[in-house]
Amino acid sequence: MADNLTPRQIVAELDRYIVGQDAAKRAVAIAIRNRWRRQQLTPEMRKDVTPKNIIMIGPTGVGKTEIARRLAQLVGAPFLKVEATKYTEVGYHGRDVESMIRDLTEVAIGMVRQEQRQVVEIKAKERVNERLLDLLVPGSANLDADTPDGEEDAERIKRTREKLRARLEAGELEDKMVELNVDQKAVPVQIFSNLGMEQMDVDFQSMFERIMPRQSQQRQLPIKEARRALLEQETEALIDRQVVSEKAVELVENQGMIFLDELDKICGPQSSHGPDVSRQGVQRDLLPVVEGTTVNTRYGAVRSDHILFIAAGAFHTSKPADLMPELQGRFPIRVELTDLKKEDFLRILTEPKHALTKQYSELLATEGVTLEYTSDGIEALADIAFEVNRTSQNIGARRLHTILERVVEEISFEGPDLKKKKVTIDAAYVRSQLDAIIEHEDLSKFIL
Repeated sequence: MADNLTPRQIVAELDRYIVGQDAAKRAVAIAIRNRWRRQQLTPEMRKDVTPKNIIMIGPTGVGKTEIARRLAQLVGAPFLKVEATKYTEVGYHGRDVESMIRDLTEVAIGMVRQEQRQVVEIKAKERVNERLLDLLVPGSANLDADTPDGEEDAERIKRTREKLRARLEAGELEDKMVELNVDQKAVPVQIFSNLGMEQMDVDFQSMFERIMPRQSQQRQLPIKEARRALLEQETEALIDRQVVSEKAVELVENQGMIFLDELDKICGPQSSHGPDVSRQGVQRDLLPVVEGTTVNTRYGAVRSDHILFIAAGAFHTSKPADLMPELQGRFPIRVELTDLKKEDFLRILTEPKHALTKQYSELLATEGVTLEYTSDGIEALADIAFEVNRTSQNIGARRLHTILERVVEEISFEGPDLKKKKVTIDAAYVRSQLDAIIEHEDLSKFIL
């Protein structure tokens, strides 16, 4: 796990994918480094050091979600992105805020299972080979070598197994058919109710699996497919579920990150009429989760004291000061993300590791088409994106997706049949593709 990166290294890694927004990158880099620092403290001191949660304030499309997502990938932490607007306060039909901790635990379970799969992989492959040999040499698994005839048979079958083992490992038997018992996947059991079933959080799926017999069917499969099915069975048998649950809970409690988007939508003055379901109520329910509470999950109790919360919102019609004072106090760090300028669009088109221009070049290269961008072509793309954002709805860097898609639309469509396999995208080409948009003042055809 790369969670011992220095703040400077974290910012350098984020710079490879995200342009600008240095203040936000510095804030999240410090928050991540503080987790590593906390792990170095004495256990007594460690339990009192709480994470400093962050609010990112900025318009859409400037990189709020991307910073949090890349950060989680970088440090290998369980990460969950949720919208604050999908939760309602307890007592109303809708998702309960504690479910975000359960969802994060599921993410961690997936990560730990993947880790454990790699740990048992070698042993599982050995067991798969033995089972394949049992299928290829029927009766060799339970041969009685105590009788004189049995001893001779055992020796003969052993030689046959060794010959087949050599051929199996050399990959000569991949298409040979074998008969195998394959477990049928159980259909997930869903229970619909508005009586707060999430509160109970009983693992109904495994309960039904225990009650009802597992269904399996005999299938004729080539060895290459049988190997996949057997590897799945053997891996499952070798993974210790208890270890997975314990590790996942520990990972969530110490490394978990929740990105709480659209926080500004549950922010605002208390409603003077009617039940105020979506704002103050959700904030009140959110408070104990952010402050630190124990949430019951199917894998055991999970404490949320040391989970890092990164909240984000545009805050166009409201401001962070409109949040409940108690909730404001749990988000001590505030960073403002700036609007993108023309220079930023230029950098977004060229600098990131997988910049949009590189993505389109690679996609069309699969058809044998070479895309070349001239510097004035990229400048024209940035110019138009900036201008459209300025004169209509500002959707930040997402505007580049729509503009580039429009510019390469014809090449994408004609790609397989193009006689001339090299296309140069310069300023004249960009403007010829987008002139209809540039001419129309209302840009109605363009705004998606």
